[in-house]
Amino acid sequence: MAYLDSSDAPDEEQTFYVQCRAAYLSVFRSSLTNISSKRELCRVLQLAGRNPSQASLDEYWKTGTTHMNFDDFCTILKKEWKSENNELMGIFQKLDTNGDGYLTHSKVEKLLTTGGDKMTPEEVQAIFSLSDINEDGKLNYAEFCQQLVSTAEKCQTASLTKLRSDAKLKRQNFGSHPDSPPKPSLTSATQSQPPETTWSDPDVTPRKESRTSSRPSSARSRRSSVSSVVTATPSISKQWHHTFMRGCFFLDEGGTISSLQYKLHLAQTSNVTLSIRPMSLDQRADKPCPWMNVDTALFVMLAGDVEADSTLVCFTHTKDKEKYIWRGELKAGLYYLLPFSSGCKLKKRSRKSVANKSIQLVYKTVSGEFDLSRDFREALSEIFDMIDLDGNGLLSLEEYNFLELMISGEECKMGTWAICRENFDMRKNQLTKQGFMELTLMEATEKGGDSDDLWTLVETMGYNRMLELVEACPFQIDIDCESTQPSLQPLRLDSGLSILNQALQKSITLEGAAKPLKGQDHVLIYTYRGEHRVSSLIVNKSNQKVTVSVNNKHNSNCCSSRGLNVFAIEVAARTKMVCQHVLPINEKQDWTYNCVESLLISK
Repeated sequence: MAYLDSSDAPDEEQTFYVQCRAAYLSVFRSSLTNISSKRELCRVLQLAGRNPSQASLDEYWKTGTTHMNFDDFCTILKKEWKSENNELMGIFQKLDTNGDGYLTHSKVEKLLTTGGDKMTPEEVQAIFSLSDINEDGKLNYAEFCQQLVSTAEKCQTASLTKLRSDAKLKRQNFGSHPDSPPKPSLTSATQSQPPETTWSDPDVTPRKESRTSSRPSSARSRRSSVSSVVTATPSISKQWHHTFMRGCFFLDEGGTISSLQYKLHLAQTSNVTLSIRPMSLDQRADKPCPWMNVDTALFVMLAGDVEADSTLVCFTHTKDKEKYIWRGELKAGLYYLLPFSSGCKLKKRSRKSVANKSIQLVYKTVSGEFDLSRDFREALSEIFDMIDLDGNGLLSLEEYNFLELMISGEECKMGTWAICRENFDMRKNQLTKQGFMELTLMEATEKGGDSDDLWTLVETMGYNRMLELVEACPFQIDIDCESTQPSLQPLRLDSGLSILNQALQKSITLEGAAKPLKGQDHVLIYTYRGEHRVSSLIVNKSNQKVTVSVNNKHNSNCCSSRGLNVFAIEVAARTKMVCQHVLPINEKQDWTYNCVESLLISK
């Protein structure tokens, strides 16, 4: 099951992890962000209820240290002694030979500058300046101990409170902690699966799941490469370099979502803001745009020597209206940008309602010539905008070929493009919107007005027979760089599907929490809980196939990418597979994710 019930009380390790993450996220936007200075390390330790001395900080942040990641911080926090009032009082009482509750400045300075974690005279003086001192200049050590412990506890409480309040602001709950979930029904329907991935990741090991968890500490070796390119959050200024690229999510016959992938080149290290959003179309001024509520995301992979060696860097976490955003620093290099939509709100539509009704695409004029209907021209204008990737109002051969590959699987050759240049309106060797209409009309005329091929075009692009765009989601990617002009180029439509699955799985294991399936220590359920999306991953480390029942009946105000409340997933031996994505149906209302997973078959 995907959350802790009343029988799974938080253990010491889990509580410690929550405290680590609460402190870290009080300073940084994400646990992927690095600690970049000794001062930041001190601050995040204080928010975890510790009081590190300068000597301790110097020991942790040695000469030459440039950054630390979340795992480094957790390791340090385990070493740092947490102040306890009784222990502190015992130390001071040994020096209080008079037993009056006061110590002279000299005694305190000798204690703190000669033993244990040695403090500087300036730090000792700061203690005296902040603590109660009587007329003789003596320290009331009881008041000091109480103040020290109280301050540490307040810092830790503040970080935990902030984490809990953030969860409320995100309008997301994950089940009621004191209540046990109802037992799942074993009635389920086996559904078609996304591609399986052969298990070969030794870093993924189980960890107790917490409500505010981020990612498993055991993913340390993979995260080091991620952390090296993600740092502080920048702010956008008008002088930043901007570029953008359009694209579209398409639903194929099997319900799988596909889109173009892109490559981004940065000539030098720069603060960057990446965003992706559904794109409205100019022809829709008086028409609804149902795709504008479709969720989008952008995964960023640092390109390796071969595609399989690419490394996940980051993905869009935050949301501003329809826009999904990531901000941070990227090193110079080549990256793959992989658009993603969960499929919760972009689904195959039934065509029964329009089976006997359709818009006319081509008609004969009074002179007996064929022409395109007004509705069809509006749809073609939208299609033109969707494949005009750079938004310059023209179609290059490369852009036009994305359309040809979707429709026929074949590219338009240079010779054919030269014929187009001679017969249709072009500018700078690129097809204008008027030329695109002329080309379509020529094809309709050559077919004697037959509309079959034209319907193949519009349905492939996501339209129904009423020319409503219902099975596609146009989007736009925007990139702003502080230090360099970004270069953004599209890749082939059929590239990147496997690498997207790799990025999605890695994001869930890095940012999610793991819990063994009940009674199956070798089957893990990873759950990523973002601001606006929950994604789960099943990892089967055993040597036999397993079938897992997934029960969403106890969710509230949620929709699943699987489209079912109860379903089953088969996961082959030593593979991992994305289980489902879950979104709120109404983002303005509270939503509760309370999924229960259980084993059906293991063989």
